[in-house]
Amino acid sequence: MSEKVVLAYSGGLDTSVAVRWLKEERGYDVVALTIDVGVDKDREVLQTRAAAAGAMSYHWRNARDEFVEHFIFPALRAGAVYQGRYPLATALSRPLIAKLLVDVAREEGATAIAHGCTGKGNDQVRFDVSTQALAPDLRIVAPVREWGMGRDDEIAYAERYQIPIEVTKDNPYSTDENIWGRSIECGILEDPWVEPPEDIYIWTKSVDQAPERPRYVEITFEKGVPVALDGEEIDGVTLIQRLAAIAGEHGVGRIDHLEDRLVGIKSREIYEAPAATVLLAAHAALEQMTLSKEQIRLKTRIAQEYAELVYNGLWFTAHHQDLMAYIQSTQRYVSGEVRVKLHKGHATVVGRKSPKSLYDFGLATYDQGDQFDQSAAPGFIHIWGLPVRTQAQAQMLSENPDSEPAR
Repeated sequence: MSEKVVLAYSGGLDTSVAVRWLKEERGYDVVALTIDVGVDKDREVLQTRAAAAGAMSYHWRNARDEFVEHFIFPALRAGAVYQGRYPLATALSRPLIAKLLVDVAREEGATAIAHGCTGKGNDQVRFDVSTQALAPDLRIVAPVREWGMGRDDEIAYAERYQIPIEVTKDNPYSTDENIWGRSIECGILEDPWVEPPEDIYIWTKSVDQAPERPRYVEITFEKGVPVALDGEEIDGVTLIQRLAAIAGEHGVGRIDHLEDRLVGIKSREIYEAPAATVLLAAHAALEQMTLSKEQIRLKTRIAQEYAELVYNGLWFTAHHQDLMAYIQSTQRYVSGEVRVKLHKGHATVVGRKSPKSLYDFGLATYDQGDQFDQSAAPGFIHIWGLPVRTQAQAQMLSENPDSEPAR
């Protein structure tokens, strides 16, 4: 009896060819597993395609709620954006998919898990390291980084075994999507000088085609988590989907990023992330109102560290647990409402309010009602400037007048 391997099956070119390759070249009985983290794909189509490729069985797991609650919203609370551009949609889904691969492997009595990652991408690290943390006894098979085939070779392989695929030599793009974002790469996009063609975008309208009139949305947060849109309390999945449709209609969420991959190369990546773009901006605005200056300063550093951790595949680590403990503490009072203006590709925060706001109108206003004691300012400035005066008198003012002055 052959050993079983559980393959993370997206239904695309790589994983469809991988089903047959694992069976023919490695002798495995292949269990194909599709994790629904917001994929716009037909379950029956993927099941038929997996069977045609040679899978012994097919599983579909709806993990949208789990993905939003345990992966997307923690990253949102952290303010995690890789290199200031990428909201980490694909990166966030990988540890969840790895966990469910391990779960199904245990259920099926499999001895290995497999994925369709290349040897020069980030996802191989995320899948492999997550699996090693959760189930170090399982073997990891990565056909794409082992078989030595290029995309044209894969297409020919699929044709030879009559595996139904959607990719052709005329449509060479590689895409990945989930509820938090969509990525597009390969083909003409590998030239960073070339403007992305309009036909690669699905979720977002071009600025030229976006409505002339702006749309305003109001997002309610409780402890850093969005819980309502335009006054209606809805679950996280519905909120993200609805907001993505609204923001995408106004051209919000397109990202063209020259990204530093974990494996050491730069890669041109195109993303569509309309809901992520709006929610990250809204959440940051509410934090500006409810966190102290010192909290914001440190949390900005933590956000960068958290984004690197997610991008680098280190979700199942003690380091992640430690960072999250701090992040959760900062979110205790991040509750309130944020109003965002969506117009011609821009998401602009135009209003915010919170019952725990640190903004005090009586202290901030220059008009009637000003409660700030301006007479206290000279004494404050005198103490604040004490180390500056001391150093200037002891060192800088006593320097040789012919020496180069500090600039």
